Amino acid sequence: MIELVMPRLSDSMQEGTILAWLVADGAHVSRGDELVEVETDKAAMVHNSDADGILHITAPVGTTLPVGSPIGQLLADGESAGTEAADVSAAAPAAVETAEPVSQQAAPAAEPEDGRVHVSPVARRIAEDLGVKLEGLIGSGPNGRIVRSDVEQAAAGTDQAAQTGPATDTSTVTEQASTEAPEVTQTAKGAVTRREPTRSQSLIARRMSESRATVPDFTLETDVDASRLVDMRRQLKELADGSGAPTVNDLVIRACALSLKDHPAVNGAWRDGAFEEYASINVGIAVTTEGGLVVPVIFDADSKDIHEIASESRDLATRAREGTITPPQLSGGTFSISNLGMFGVDRFTAVINPPQAAILAVGSLREAPVVQDGEVVAGSLLNLTLAVDHRAVYGAAAAAFLESVSERLAAPAALLG
Repeated sequence: MIELVMPRLSDSMQEGTILAWLVADGAHVSRGDELVEVETDKAAMVHNSDADGILHITAPVGTTLPVGSPIGQLLADGESAGTEAADVSAAAPAAVETAEPVSQQAAPAAEPEDGRVHVSPVARRIAEDLGVKLEGLIGSGPNGRIVRSDVEQAAAGTDQAAQTGPATDTSTVTEQASTEAPEVTQTAKGAVTRREPTRSQSLIARRMSESRATVPDFTLETDVDASRLVDMRRQLKELADGSGAPTVNDLVIRACALSLKDHPAVNGAWRDGAFEEYASINVGIAVTTEGGLVVPVIFDADSKDIHEIASESRDLATRAREGTITPPQLSGGTFSISNLGMFGVDRFTAVINPPQAAILAVGSLREAPVVQDGEVVAGSLLNLTLAVDHRAVYGAAAAAFLESVSERLAAPAALLG
């Protein structure tokens, strides 16, 4: 018998929630098979089996457990389930007692504002393999998410998934949706709608609260004369001829990566009462998804040219929004960048992502008068705001780093090298 435990799917993961078992209880599992979908502090992740055996599930869908807690067993042929598996209610009483009731019938899938279909990574991959159109399917997963069984039933020619959703069957893969509707109460403020957050949203809230409560941060900001940067971006778009030119954010990533190499203290952390500096420069880029905020990582960003950074950042952002991002792509960041410029935000302060030492907030490009060669001319300004953990980096070092980034963006020709 092999005990299955809640896997650690990211470097910051402390607990996870079972979203779906991708193999039925009592079915045979082979090494490498997709076994369970888990919601972490980063995103929903699929964990593959590390061994062969007959699956015995001890942690049902919706259970939240710490990393390392038992969630099931892999049994040999003819072997009975052991008693070593931890009782779920004993392991995490609060999670089980407060678990939401499950539905006996699928809930209609929510329609995202951007038109994307709410679908699990496994279901999306199977749909592509089987040629099943996801539009119009009603999901039976959490919050109406389309899951594997919905796609397989649609591929088999049944109209059940497209009309009423599959009935709950404990002999098949289980992904169930909550029937609990948003709570609406009448107050002096009018109708108040209260919605429970997803597990990822709760973890994001907790981590951001911990950051504000435990990190003694300070901020520095500057306006960069981005006139040459705008001209370079225009030239890159013309050369790309519609094939995807590097964005301003890609150029910021490149500038930060090169500056981090010159200012290693910013590419570090204060951890367990000591300074840490990292040899690798791994830049995280904040991406908003349906489930919350994730930060995919561009590894060794200082060794990649602007076109490699642009291609990788596009791919990571797409994977994050489609839910196909993998745990390694969300782990190992040493510095982060958050850009709200596309929303017309001139300047803002981002919250540090512990244990990283700093995060750069990028505002919008805005037309403004600038001084060039002693004359006031029409130009463009870009605001950069650096939030820094004062334990890891002192003011002068942080200012020198921000100045280095600003100079590279103001004279961006070297960013193409």
